[in-house]
Amino acid sequence: MDQVQTEDQKMTMPRIGDPAPKFEAATSRGNISLEDYKGKWVVLFSHPSDFTPVCTTEFVAFQEIHPDLKQLNTELIGLSVDSVPSHIAWIRSIEENFNTSIDFPVIADLDRKVAMKYGMIMPGESQVETSRAVFVIDDKQMIRSIIYYPLTTGRNMQEILRLVKALQVTDEHGVSTPANWQEGDKAVVSPPKSQEEAAQRAEEKDIEYIDWYISKKDI
Repeated sequence: MDQVQTEDQKMTMPRIGDPAPKFEAATSRGNISLEDYKGKWVVLFSHPSDFTPVCTTEFVAFQEIHPDLKQLNTELIGLSVDSVPSHIAWIRSIEENFNTSIDFPVIADLDRKVAMKYGMIMPGESQVETSRAVFVIDDKQMIRSIIYYPLTTGRNMQEILRLVKALQVTDEHGVSTPANWQEGDKAVVSPPKSQEEAAQRAEEKDIEYIDWYISKKDI
């Protein structure tokens, strides 16, 4: 008997450097499409379910960093497989219990079309709920970073904010960022591509020379 691959099994797994899959969706703030965000960076994140404790703490924390993201020309979009009425009721509960107004849209992905395009469902954890996925999409609508967390672990919002800052610094200055980089820290200069460049690197001004292959500079 031939095995028939269901639509749910045809889950794509986009990669860093791919164009972000396009979508149109109903949200807690009306209908949106990815096209609406051209020219802006986007942090698209999924959560397992409304009215759950870890997700509630995450929504409060996402809202806390939303003003900082906006200053970086970056918007937040949430997603789960719950309905728009469920999202609205949960958001109202968060506002009442945590004195926090959620001002970013939350996609109601009842048919799981967006979740399947982005590979947000991990069958080993849940066949139904979306995982704790984070996609950073740049202003040209390319995927720049992907992070997955298990259902049991809430996300670190400061790391997500740091990541967006690091990606934007990399684009603007043509550098890389070292481990634990924070805004204001020195960035890593690309290593030399020839012996001649390696010999010259030690003589360059305005850099912190450590060895021929690793140097830093202020940005």
